[in-house]
Formats: sequence, C-alpha cells, structure tokens
Amino acid sequence: MSALPGAVDALVAAGTAAGLPPADVRDEGERLAAAVAESVTGAGPAWLAALGRSDADLTPFFAAAASARRWRHAPTDLLTSLVAVRSPHAAAYADALAHVASAACDLGTPDLQVVAAASVTAAVQRAAAALAPAPTPPAAREQSSHLSPVLDRTVTTGRGDPDPHPPGAREQSGHVGSGSTGAADDAPEKTFDELLAELDALVGLDSVKREIRQQAQVLRVERLRADAGLTRPSLTRHLVFVGNPGTGKTTVARLVAGLYRALGLLSSGHLVEVDRSELVAGYLGQTATKTTEVVARALGGVLFIDEAYSLAEDQYGAEAVNTLVKDMEDHRDELVVIVAGYPLPMARFLTTNPGLESRFATTIAFDDYTDAQLREIFALAARTADFEPSPEALDLVEQIVAAQPRHEGFGNGRLARNLLDRAVLRHAWRLRDVAAPTVEQLRTLLPEDLATDVEDVAPDLPAPGAPDAPAPPAVTTPASPTEEPA
Repeated sequence: MSALPGAVDALVAAGTAAGLPPADVRDEGERLAAAVAESVTGAGPAWLAALGRSDADLTPFFAAAASARRWRHAPTDLLTSLVAVRSPHAAAYADALAHVASAACDLGTPDLQVVAAASVTAAVQRAAAALAPAPTPPAAREQSSHLSPVLDRTVTTGRGDPDPHPPGAREQSGHVGSGSTGAADDAPEKTFDELLAELDALVGLDSVKREIRQQAQVLRVERLRADAGLTRPSLTRHLVFVGNPGTGKTTVARLVAGLYRALGLLSSGHLVEVDRSELVAGYLGQTATKTTEVVARALGGVLFIDEAYSLAEDQYGAEAVNTLVKDMEDHRDELVVIVAGYPLPMARFLTTNPGLESRFATTIAFDDYTDAQLREIFALAARTADFEPSPEALDLVEQIVAAQPRHEGFGNGRLARNLLDRAVLRHAWRLRDVAAPTVEQLRTLLPEDLATDVEDVAPDLPAPGAPDAPAPPAVTTPASPTEEPA
C-alpha cells in the first residue's frame, strides 16, 4: 500500500497547525510528490490510485508534476511563506514535506534517480527551515541498499542552479538565501555589508556584481536623502534579469531581496519565486485573482517571475501582466518585482504592455560561466556536500564542460549540478562492495565517478543522430585516476 496518502495527511495536519488552508496544503503535497516521481515508470497511475482518482487520464499527474518541478530544488511556496514570517511551525512543515518526498519513492517502479531526487528534495525543504539534511527516503532504502549513506549529502541545488560559492553565501544550493528570512528564528538579520560580501563571494558574474552594487548604493543614498528630509527621486526598484539557465539569477534575486530589506526598503526581504503556471488560471477572469494572490504573498519582499516572456503568449498571460502592472503601482513601496528569461524573448515581453518598460528600467545580463568557473562551481558544490573531488576529477569536469555546445539554453550551473548528481550516484555504486569504507573513500570523487556522455549530463539536448544534435564530447572516462583523458 502506498505511503503517499498518509504522508499527505500528515502534511495537512502540519500545515493546519501552522494556520495554512488545508486544501492548499494538500494540493502542494500532491504536486510535490508528482514532481519527485515524474520520471518513474508507472508513477502516474500509482499517484492517481493513491489519491483515490481515476487513472484513465494521466493529464492531472503530468500537470501537477510540471507545476512543481522547481520544488525539487527550492522550498515550496507555502513553506516559503512560513519561513518569511518566521513561523515556529516552519520546521515541522518542512519535515512533513520531506516525508512526502520520501513517500513518492513508492510510486511506480523506483530507481536510483528517484532516490536521488527525493533525497535532494527532502534536504532542500529541511534546509529552508534550518533543519538537518534528510536521510535516505525510507521507502527507497531496500531499492538503494548497496548505496553509500553519502548519497543523502547530494548537493541541494536551487532551481537549476548549484551552489557556486562557499557556505554562508548560499541560495543556489536550495537553501533559503540571504534575501529571505529563511534562517532559524534566533539568527540575526544579515547586514548590508554582509550581504554585499556574499554577493562578492559568488563565482564569476563580475558585471552582475557591479550592477547590483551600483543599484544598491543608489537606493541607499535615496533612502538617506529621504531620512534627511530631502526630495526623494522617483527611482524604479524593479529589475530584468536576462541570461541562460543556471547562471545564478535566483541566487542574485535572493541577495537583492536581502539588500533591499537591509536598506529598509522592504519589510521582510523574502523571495517568492513563480512562473506562468502560478499566475495564469484556466479561464479568463480568474487569472487576475490568481495573480493578485501571488502578489499578496510577496508583499514586503521580492516577486521573482522566471521565464516571464511566456506571459506574452496569449490573452491569459496578458491578463496576468495587466494585473501585475496595476498591483506594482498599488504596492510600489512594499513590493519589488524581478522578471527573468532569455534576452530576446524578454525584450519582446517588455513591449507587450505600455506600463512594463517604464517600471523595468534596469536590465542585468547574466553571462554564461567559463569552463574554469564551472570547474570551481562543481568543486565548491561538492565540498558543500562534504565530498572532495580529486584534481584529476576536476580536470575531467573542465574537459566535459568545454565539450558542451554553448547554444541558447546552455545549462551552466545546471550542467555542473547534473555532473555532481551523477558523480555522487556513481561514487556510491563504486563503493557498493566495500564493507567498511574509510572517511577518505566516502569523501573522494574520482574521474571514474563522472558521467561523460552528453545525454547523461545534459538530457535536454537532442539525442545523437537527431536533427541539430551536437557531436558527443571527445572525452572518455579514464581507467584510473592517474591516466590522462583521451
């Protein structure tokens, strides 16, 4: 019998104790489970059966999974709202979410991928409430009985973004970052200078750092002028982030939220991250209400809209944009909006409504990471997860990323994350017959732990032989750590 119904019921109980609407909590739990088990064979019918629904149509399962994919690497919306108000129930709710992720391993025929996905998801939710990393999902322990316990320390990355900086400056690792109030209740708020130091600690992003520093200083002076009784210039605080996936846009958005809070421009500085699916309803007239509800959750903080250009596709998206423009004006002193996406589609998006361009006066471009920077991101993310890549493994990482075509949609930090996820799984499998591995063995990643196939590390690319498919990288996994890659 599936453990999912009980896990969802427990989540509803935890959410109700926290003052959350039970129906919204149940919906969030069901969607999270679908997202964790999305790739599992037979998960759709099993998810529907566990929830007492007809399995004649799998559309609800895939719709639920698609709407919650980002929660595999970032806190859920309701958990974010609890963390933002420093609710004492946030930890219990995060723990209940982790159990839902664990229960999702029961759906269909689980494999190592769902074990890793559940472990990462559980760790992300717990980390958002400053809890300890999750253990291996109980429902999958038998399936993964030969895996090393270090699988549970798989790096917990943000929405497509691994942690490209040391602990203390993280968000891309799935932790609620500096800009949010995701720390433990007794943790002090970070100061303006501490947040700027975290910004400087990010790997690469030099032009982004300069622009954010400039924006922060302009707003700081604006605040000082207002406090001194001087005329306050009308400056827009809303931002446009453009760039490929995995370039740290969500990380920087969280830091911006924190900086604005430290300057006294926002009351809480939390981040609410959404995409089209969370703004647009199925019928005209309902979208305005849905969008306004999202804006209400973000008041006092930053509303981050990923792939915002998708709102320019039809009249439903247009309704969301019109509502957003009005709400931005109505709440101009208590809301900052950051829209993100690819450069050209975002430029078109800003022309779809006369009020958009005037409210988004600043566009910040996030360049792709260099090969050396991706090597550094991989190394930092691995060390954050308590692994130590060998020099030969890092050399191979740099060769792998150098072989990837830098087209639009290049994964950047996501590529590094995928490499690390694969390396952790292969490392665990390599130690399956070692009864009592040493600490060094448990921590060291070797070249043979790395995946080198394009399909393995970048599954979004066309399959070999398909039109426009890239050539596979001219890299093979060495037979031993001392051999040079071919």
